[in-house]
Amino acid sequence: MSVLSTYPMLNLCNGRWPGRLTCAATLSLGLFLSGCASVSPPVQTNLNETQAQHMAWWGNFNDPLLSQLVQQALQANTSIRSAQASLQQARALRDVKVANSLPGVTLSGSAQRNQTEFADGNNSFRAGLDARWELDVFGAVSSDINASEADTLASQASLRDVQVSIAAEVALAYIQLRGQQAQLAIARNNLGSQSETLQLTDWREQAGLVTSLEVEQAKAATAQTSAQIPALTASIAKTRHALAVLTGQRPLELDLLLSTSQPVPQAADLNTTAIPADTLRQRADVRAAEHRIQAALSRVDAADAARYPSFNLGGSLSLSALTLAGLTNGASLAGSLLGSLSVPLFDAGAGKSQVLAQQAALEQARAAYQNTVLTALKDVEDALISLQSDRQRLQLLQQAATAANNAALLAQNRYSSGLIDFQTVLQTQRTLLSAQDSVAGLQADLSSDHVRLVKALGGGWQ
Repeated sequence: MSVLSTYPMLNLCNGRWPGRLTCAATLSLGLFLSGCASVSPPVQTNLNETQAQHMAWWGNFNDPLLSQLVQQALQANTSIRSAQASLQQARALRDVKVANSLPGVTLSGSAQRNQTEFADGNNSFRAGLDARWELDVFGAVSSDINASEADTLASQASLRDVQVSIAAEVALAYIQLRGQQAQLAIARNNLGSQSETLQLTDWREQAGLVTSLEVEQAKAATAQTSAQIPALTASIAKTRHALAVLTGQRPLELDLLLSTSQPVPQAADLNTTAIPADTLRQRADVRAAEHRIQAALSRVDAADAARYPSFNLGGSLSLSALTLAGLTNGASLAGSLLGSLSVPLFDAGAGKSQVLAQQAALEQARAAYQNTVLTALKDVEDALISLQSDRQRLQLLQQAATAANNAALLAQNRYSSGLIDFQTVLQTQRTLLSAQDSVAGLQADLSSDHVRLVKALGGGWQ
């Protein structure tokens, strides 16, 4: 039995995404994509239908300050503002295409005075309406409009992609900040314990119970831990500055707000085994790639239609009089109606080459779409694996940190009583610092894994 018949497939040919997302489905999709290279993706539903459901995923962390920062970034981030302007531009260009497809009417007026050497001058006044309309017999105009509409939808999806990315970047930076603050607190606590050990070692050296070797080792351990504090302090400041820029503010504006240490935000448990495969279709980059294919298809149709005859209707209606007042009373009326036909007879192959060029652009869009889907699946699978691995590691490291803390307390007490040597104390303190630092770092990594999974899924799932 083949892999394709074993696992539920993402059917790019008819737009149906049955089944659940699994690592096996990823492999199946990779094989399946090669068979759909010439098939267009399905038309997407309205972006707003899912946007309201998935834009508040950061609430799962139950951290009001994180929510505040994300909301600020969504309103003031410069990348989002640029994407919004791009969407407005795409909509305006689409409206231009639509307007050009409708009949156009022009109002004109003129005044003329004629005078010769042998006759008195005379005046003439004219007012008229001119109309024109290109008949869309072969669909060139409508195809051009469809391409502009697809471009607008792609820009709208790109805006959504920027919003999800910026929200994720804010969450990742905020989690990193809280993790760094936790590591700084651990370093300071261990520095205090090591300083007490150094003081005790000094007293024992003065009493002749240990040598200067133990004192120097205690000094070295204390200095090494002290050296971590400036580095962590600098990293915390840089992360605060990055958060300020992400939220559209100057680098120092968030220093006061974020100076107080808070626990690393932890997301509510996610049922990652029940993620529907259809969730990937809400990824904005997947949507944008689909709309770009639709735009390319429409441009192929427009280029092909341009090789056929074009039909135009035109007309004019004018009033003429010798005086300006006469235009409203007693003016002569003239009207005309014109129908024209334009047939391309010889263009040295330019029309055919234009079609071939648009077909090549269509193939590029299809390849980009397939690559986007594969990348989306990779992102999700990577995030799921990291989440599962870090959960297991965190449980083990928490056990190690608890044991290391107990060992450090026992060693400190026994060293104070003269039952063990200083090397045992030094080793247990180093082990404790390393274990606690690893736990703090992994807690931040675990929260970051949740953010990356949500981002990979396009903003969450229901």
